Amino acid sequence: MITIIEYKNQKIGVFGLGKAGEATVASLLAGNAQVFAWDDKYSGQDEKSLNPESRILNPAKWPWNELKALILSPGIPLTHPKPHEVVTMAKRNNCPIIGDIELLYRACPNARYIGITGTNGKSTTTTLIGHILKMAGIKTEIGGNLGTPALSLNPLAADGTYVLELSSYQLDLVKTTRFNVAVLLNITPDHLDRHGDMEGYIATKMHIFERQQKDDTAAIAVDDEYTKEIVLGTRYSVLGEAKYIPVSARQKLEAGIYVENGILYDTSSTEYRVPSTEYDLTPIPTLTGRHNWQNAAAAWAVARACGVAPEVIYNAMRSFPGLRHRLQLVATIRGVRFINDSKATNADATANALAPYDNIYWIAGGKPKAGGIVSLAEYFPKIVHAFLIGEAEDEFARTLEGKVPYTRCGTLDVAVQQAAAMAFSSSSGERQREPGIHSKASANGEMDPRTILRIAEDDGSVVLLSPACASFDQFKNFEERGDRFCELVEGLSHAP
Repeated sequence: MITIIEYKNQKIGVFGLGKAGEATVASLLAGNAQVFAWDDKYSGQDEKSLNPESRILNPAKWPWNELKALILSPGIPLTHPKPHEVVTMAKRNNCPIIGDIELLYRACPNARYIGITGTNGKSTTTTLIGHILKMAGIKTEIGGNLGTPALSLNPLAADGTYVLELSSYQLDLVKTTRFNVAVLLNITPDHLDRHGDMEGYIATKMHIFERQQKDDTAAIAVDDEYTKEIVLGTRYSVLGEAKYIPVSARQKLEAGIYVENGILYDTSSTEYRVPSTEYDLTPIPTLTGRHNWQNAAAAWAVARACGVAPEVIYNAMRSFPGLRHRLQLVATIRGVRFINDSKATNADATANALAPYDNIYWIAGGKPKAGGIVSLAEYFPKIVHAFLIGEAEDEFARTLEGKVPYTRCGTLDVAVQQAAAMAFSSSSGERQREPGIHSKASANGEMDPRTILRIAEDDGSVVLLSPACASFDQFKNFEERGDRFCELVEGLSHAP
């Protein structure tokens, strides 16, 4: 845990008591601050005392003229389209508004800071970078939006590196934080209800490059229209003096890092040039698909900026375990793969899940986002059948009508059962028609385990949970949704 001594014996407000907010309160109390905290979940309740130095108290009763700062949860609107009333109160009283990332930076100013942002791919890239640096022997802490609150990490000095996943919400709240290496993966429309419009969303993402200096590195993927405009300077000129490294999974780069047909090339410097025969990403099961190639290219750029040798990076990538809820292979049952991609909460993320597979039995739905799944039409021929759940059922059914067969399932439990039954039936029929399979059995009539695996791979049927929706209609978060999917699949594996 980080101890915040900056506000010793001073009064501080903390609004929002999720994981990050609770960690913030603990860090401030450890540094002997006087904390006034609140979360809307306490509405209608009387004042509470956690201890003599911490009070759960409605912000209307806070001593605003004495507060030295308001530490705001990233989930609370700061600006567009309408700030939260606590923000208005803070501004009215000239109370500085910051977040936990800013507190971490002030508490541990000598460490190296790596920040990763983008609409999609942040968590995988952040975890991959942390994995590489740890394998390289670098003292590393990984957290932020990824799940571990920034102030729950261990304190680091000049020999340590923080690898932080940063949402647009968190970037709204940094004031002095300087990222030695800043990564922008992609920008697609998201959270527009929070930021007002695309201009507001992009402007917030650009905070990650502010205050970078000539010794710093800015790695930007150039695979979407918005990031291309940023790089060309037609939208924002915020890169300053930082060394710029472009990365791509869709085009060759004369001076950058790119992946073509699964082979990673580093042309960012003649010193870094990579023999194509040695850095093949295709055998790495946790880095499949073009979107993961982009993640890998970005992670490579960061690791090189940190001085890690190419061979060390590649070996670390080969041992990367991947993340739960991001194209996670849960099980292969009767030749059918069950993939948990619950983290795909928008259509762009789901496109990355649909692209690598064929013969897909797709479980989709939840709390819909703007645009729905219209943009996924190019992937519809890959989908054998769709199983729709949640509030998005009707909207998704209208989009799929006449293009993809679908079943309205209502809940995830029903969808998994029906998708599995249909996939098993189809898969069994295909295997019966497949010539030569029985010739692969051993002399005693038992199937060689490697043959079973090969049949599973060759069959190609996939039950894919990639909802293209938020989870809040039926679950607390995407993790709970993904965990439930895994439980249901586990039940299938034990079924007779």
